[in-house]
Order: sequence, then structure tokens, then C-alpha cells
Amino acid sequence: MKIAIIGATGFVGAHVLTELTSRGHIVTAIARNVSKIDAGSDLINAVEADIADENALAELLKGHDAVVSTYNAGWTNPDLYNAFLKGSKTIQAAVKSSGVKRLLVVGGAGSLEVAPGVQLVDTPHFPEAYKAGASSARDYLNILKEEKDLDWTFLSPAIEMHPGTSGVRKGVYRTGLDNPVVDEKGKSVISVEDLAVAIADEIEKPQFVQKRFTVSY
Repeated sequence: MKIAIIGATGFVGAHVLTELTSRGHIVTAIARNVSKIDAGSDLINAVEADIADENALAELLKGHDAVVSTYNAGWTNPDLYNAFLKGSKTIQAAVKSSGVKRLLVVGGAGSLEVAPGVQLVDTPHFPEAYKAGASSARDYLNILKEEKDLDWTFLSPAIEMHPGTSGVRKGVYRTGLDNPVVDEKGKSVISVEDLAVAIADEIEKPQFVQKRFTVSY
């Protein structure tokens, strides 16, 4: 398959790039700065692009089988909420204009329902530093749910996925829809490597078209 990754140098995007190319897929790796990307691989076409330019992005995406968006407006961005929403909507519009039908968006865990009618981002102990980004991803999911033309999927990682849980690729995970998937200790955890496995699996064999899903061990 020919797959485009938006945000290919980020924490998630870099691992998705590794996973997809390890499976032999041809990847267009899109980022603001592509200097971190391995330019020696025949499977990787690294392209610097500004995702705010909808027309240019649409041209770049034409001819791909699928687009994976790991877009992040930057956790230190003082206008993170609005920047993420604007960027995500631009990416969605560019995908539609490009003629590509398949879009997988990596969002946050904040919109997962941890109790009836209660989403994680609205709980008292949700970290303030992540609230703007999580709220924006939650609100974008609601926008994406109205999208009828694209074969979209929104992936919420496990509640715990950070550098401390990376470095392990088990190649196994469990899936859920709107509620966190927890282990026998009540923990919802995934490594970024296995999140990338789940993304690649969903691109190769779609199970959650026009749905949100989540993964955890």
C-alpha cells in the first residue's frame, strides 16, 4: 500500500513510520522538518509540508491508499485547543479534496468514557497540562462523527502511553470502543510501539470504519 503519515517525526508518527515500512508499505512521511527521517530507505519519501496549506496538502496526498494523521499542534502551544481543531479540520478537508477515502486519526484518551456520561478529560484529577489538547481532540472527534464521505477511523490510545511505557513491542493488544480497556489491575496501558502495530493493522484490515476505537494491553 501507499500510505501518507502526517506528523511522521512525532512521538507516535515516527513509530508508525517504522511499523509500516517494516511491513513493506511505501510511505510518504510528512512533517515540518524531515531531517530526522531516514532518507536512505527506498520505502520512504520524506516531504516537508505546512498542513495549514489545504490545497498543497491535498495535492501531496493524491494517489495514496490511506492517510494516517498523528498531527499534534504542540503541547506547549499557548493556543493548543484552537490550533489542533483548525489543523485537524484542514487535514480532513485536504484528504477529501485529494480523493483519498481512508483517513485514520490518532487522537487522545480524554474522550473515553470512564463512567456513565463522564469522559476522562472531565474528571477531577485529569492533568491540567494536557486538558486543552485532550478537550480539542474530544471536540474534533464529535466533528469527525458527522463525516459521511470518508472512511475515517479515530484511535484513542490507552490512558497511559508515554515515553516511560515505550520500548516494548509485544505485537498484541485488546480493543474497545468508547470505554477504556483495562488489565487485571485496572490499568489502561499501551506502548507507543504497539499503538503503531494497531494502526498498521487497522490500515491493512479495517475493522472500525467511521468509528472510534481504543487499544490497551
